[in-house]
Amino acid sequence: MIRLSPLAAAVVLALAAAPALSQEPAPAPASTPRTLDTLIVTGTRVSTRTVAQSQSPIDVITPEALQATGTTELATALSRAVPSLNFPRPAISDGTNAVRPAQLRGLDPGQVLVLVNGKRYHGTALVNLNGTQGRGSSPADLNTIPIAAVQRVEVLRDGASAQYGSDAIAGVINVVLKGSAEGGSVGLTGGKYSAGDGEQAQLDGNAGFALGETGALHLAAQVGHQDYTDRARPWVFGPGTTTNTSNVPNNSDNHTPLGQVVQRWGDPEVDYNAVSANADFSPAEAVNFYGYGIASRRDVLSNGFYRNANNNRNVLAIYPNGFLPLIRNIAEDGALVLGVKGETAGGWNVDLSYNYGVSQLSFGVEDSLNRSFGAASPTQFHSGALEYSQNLLNLDVNKLLEAGETTMTLAFGAEWKGEKFNQSPGDFHSWANGGELLNGSPTASGAQVFPGFKPSDAGHFNRESYGVYASLEAEFNEQFSAGIAVRSEDYSDFGSETTGKLSGRFAPNEQFAIRATVSTGFHAPTLQQQFFQSTATNFIGGQPFDIRTFRVNDPAAIALGAEPLKAETSNNYSLGLVLTPIDKLYITVDAYLIDIDDRILLSENLTSTAVRNYLNANVEASLGGGRYFTNAVDTRTKGVDIIGTYSFDLAGGVLDTTVAYNYNKTTIERIADNPPSLMAIDPTAVRFGRVEIGRLTDGSPRDKFQLGGNYRLGNWGFNATATRYGEFTVLFGATPTPANIARDQTFDAQWTLDLSGSYEFDNWEFTLGADNVLNEYPDEVIYANSTNGQIPYSASSPAGFNGAYVYGKVGYKW
Repeated sequence: MIRLSPLAAAVVLALAAAPALSQEPAPAPASTPRTLDTLIVTGTRVSTRTVAQSQSPIDVITPEALQATGTTELATALSRAVPSLNFPRPAISDGTNAVRPAQLRGLDPGQVLVLVNGKRYHGTALVNLNGTQGRGSSPADLNTIPIAAVQRVEVLRDGASAQYGSDAIAGVINVVLKGSAEGGSVGLTGGKYSAGDGEQAQLDGNAGFALGETGALHLAAQVGHQDYTDRARPWVFGPGTTTNTSNVPNNSDNHTPLGQVVQRWGDPEVDYNAVSANADFSPAEAVNFYGYGIASRRDVLSNGFYRNANNNRNVLAIYPNGFLPLIRNIAEDGALVLGVKGETAGGWNVDLSYNYGVSQLSFGVEDSLNRSFGAASPTQFHSGALEYSQNLLNLDVNKLLEAGETTMTLAFGAEWKGEKFNQSPGDFHSWANGGELLNGSPTASGAQVFPGFKPSDAGHFNRESYGVYASLEAEFNEQFSAGIAVRSEDYSDFGSETTGKLSGRFAPNEQFAIRATVSTGFHAPTLQQQFFQSTATNFIGGQPFDIRTFRVNDPAAIALGAEPLKAETSNNYSLGLVLTPIDKLYITVDAYLIDIDDRILLSENLTSTAVRNYLNANVEASLGGGRYFTNAVDTRTKGVDIIGTYSFDLAGGVLDTTVAYNYNKTTIERIADNPPSLMAIDPTAVRFGRVEIGRLTDGSPRDKFQLGGNYRLGNWGFNATATRYGEFTVLFGATPTPANIARDQTFDAQWTLDLSGSYEFDNWEFTLGADNVLNEYPDEVIYANSTNGQIPYSASSPAGFNGAYVYGKVGYKW
């Protein structure tokens, strides 16, 4: 059932009524333009450059491509359209269940810059701390943008820090919003997984309205609900396991029967809504006011690990049959851009804009308890909240210059950015220790599954940065174009960075072109990475210990080797071929090499006896270990993207085909030695172990292949996409002991097939389809890593592990 917020419901109803309010007849459907001819705005300030003329590899994803699958998420749709984009579906990973990160070219999600209408989109307040791809990152959340609002998405697969600043190491994703003054659509989508769960329903719409004779306002909204999925299995005894049932579900009257599914492993339950508005107005010929706003809310209910009734963490008086603790995350995002641009009498184009973005994420715990309060413990808790916001002022100036046959675009500008990060504490029972003993020993503090942020964790942090930049792009003749860009930024916390980029394209004829870029880039440490702090309970030797994620400036973290974070820096190289040997056939081959120094990563949990003794004596008696963010790893990523498109007539219709392939490999080039302060406490400490190294180098697919076709015949349309996700590896344990190596696992490649068919009647469109129609699942994890058989699939599986999803859509356009 769809649960609508009042605002989102009102907007969708208004969009549904828009056709009746129109005084003009519905325009005839326009033919879909060739993607190659699309004018691009990402990676260039030349206003007439198309995809085919770009000096850097760029993909343009149309709204038809985004909506050709049953997904309601923008990030999921993009991962199915862009071979170098990875978007796994982690489970039991706290806030990462609600805000899932996407990777481009196997790099950190925070190394991808997200723009909306060419303006920087804000990052998320969340810090991904669990064992998922993108651990330690706080990237932008693409799923806060309603798909119904998207005109197209431009994915620049190249370093672009010299053009846009921090974060654009792996590339840029620019979401261009619909902005027409007329037309629109309303759609209803529903579906369910073939396993019988995960039911989804969404209502969305968009409509354009004229603002006088020279302006436009385009509104969009979507609201929906998603039920949880569950692929967990009963507890089973595997090879070499004991039949002792003291710590497993058993058959006594007050306990869960052995063999019953009590765990949950899959997607969370989600209620979501989002609205957007995109507008521009020209009061005079040379002046244009513009702006957009986006607001979204997601209510996500996920789960942790099941506590058996006779587990030491349970209180039988509260949960006589054990309990499955739940986490409720409320994610609220907002973005607002206001600007004015125009042309001066001298031909200079001036663009002045203000940009605001905010991400708020709260943590609630349900169906749980704080063991240290015994039978007096509450069962619901507020565990705290995170908030990140940005304010930007940007001035951009450019002018078209001509010198003989050479046409040049000169651009320069300046930017100020202010950022804030707030961490708020949870309620008292969510983090406190009530003093209840267990067998005469202290028991764990805080709400189980997600202990609340303590008052000592809370804080308000901010910084400012200033940037200046300039670029020159030249079209020397029809065969040769080149560009140069430079940007310098100064941050109030870590210092300054200057980056540059050179690019060129040479096309001796219409059938062949070669393009290349060389650039430097950087990714500034986020405020979240510098100042997030939390304390969670881990059990060591059967005893509870509090493990703290320290702020990097905490004296205890400094003693354990933490240092002030500095920016990650990169050198990016790309070389590509553009081939159009025959009409309607377009092939690109782009090789790349990305060296990144001083990558910001979260250290291992430092829990040795020596570390615990130091923390107990100098910080807090209950602390059992700590971790922190640090610059300590250099990596090299190399790969190739190959994309081919061809359109031809077939049996009275038109078939558009796409073949795409990405190969990507990351290697570790350096791991910094342990600092002397840590060596003095524990000479054997491991700050970066096998698990994190494996996550960087082999945790995402080494390659990805896609073959897609779109066939149009009269009122009928058919889509088919086959995707092969390459193998990936999950390593176990911080050190290479025989026992750890025995639990390493490489997962084989996986194929999926998505099919859909649609029929258009007047302004109506009806669609039936299935994603992963063959119901393929990834390899199952080995028993030793399956929590006694309960968790059969890896959370790193790039195609997820839910099986086939069948859906239907009904849409009306005007």
